[in-house]
Amino acid sequence: MITEFVITAGEQPKRLDLFLVNRERDVSRSALQRLIELGRIRINDQVVKPSHKIKPGDRITMDVPKPEPLSMKGEAIPLEVLFEDESLLVLNKPPGIVVHPAPGNWTGTLVNALLHHFQTSGGSISAIGGKERPGLVHRLDKETSGVMVIAKTDMAHRALAAQFKLHTITRVYEALVWGVPKKSRGLIELAIGRDVKDRKTFSSRTTSPKASATEYMVDRRYGKVAAHVLLYPRTGRTHQLRVHLTSLGHPILGDHTYGGRKVCTVDGVEMPRVMLHARTLGFTHPATGKAEDYTRPVPGDMEKVMEALEQLSNPGGKRPLGSLDDMHAAEDAC
Repeated sequence: MITEFVITAGEQPKRLDLFLVNRERDVSRSALQRLIELGRIRINDQVVKPSHKIKPGDRITMDVPKPEPLSMKGEAIPLEVLFEDESLLVLNKPPGIVVHPAPGNWTGTLVNALLHHFQTSGGSISAIGGKERPGLVHRLDKETSGVMVIAKTDMAHRALAAQFKLHTITRVYEALVWGVPKKSRGLIELAIGRDVKDRKTFSSRTTSPKASATEYMVDRRYGKVAAHVLLYPRTGRTHQLRVHLTSLGHPILGDHTYGGRKVCTVDGVEMPRVMLHARTLGFTHPATGKAEDYTRPVPGDMEKVMEALEQLSNPGGKRPLGSLDDMHAAEDAC
């Protein structure tokens, strides 16, 4: 499909690929770069490089092929299943895996792994989410690890979706943040939506703000450079935790999108990804009515970063007072 448009007056000079990635929400930056290099995206009928700077008055012609038909196939990707019955499945998602297929990620997703799991086990999966998102009641970002629930029946899907909508789901996240919040605990209330300038990010600069709230508690301080916080989201907006912590002045370590390059390395400690983990998920079982609660510790990559930060802030190796582990130990001793 060929489309054509002219850069409007007032548009700031920027790379062609960066300009297009904010305009074409369904096409990844790498895919756009390939199309530019193939000459399928041109400026003033000229073949250019992805780094070419656009300017007002430029005429951009795009010949973007239709997305290839999505053939949903199961793939033998390991799953850490925490619980499974006829209604639902609870798993611990590893970091680095995309939850559902989308342009640029047609394979290797959590959905592909789930399809293989159910094909080999003889189980079913809810069809409410459609071909691309079967059984998905909620999602986690690619780099976020942690507990997820998958609906196996349409009844379970509707019941769980209702709990998420009513905010009766129990959710606890762990994050490592840049710097240390002044208050040891607090509530962040900030309406957010898709950013007016960068359509792939979310912020309070939006034409469609949605109320959102996150409680937080500082669990451990790593000197003045970083902190380990527990997060209790009252709502479930896209990128809510990442945006809220950034608004507090303490973006999540490794989150280049919202925190910039400064949060990717702390005193020589490199962040392998966004340091965010969905630690606990609690809900009412759709079929039994019983309260279910699942908790998993942070994965190895995040644990190593925490150990490195601990060593930096406390070379002697003694754990600082005031952490949740210290409080729990004191409770056990009483």
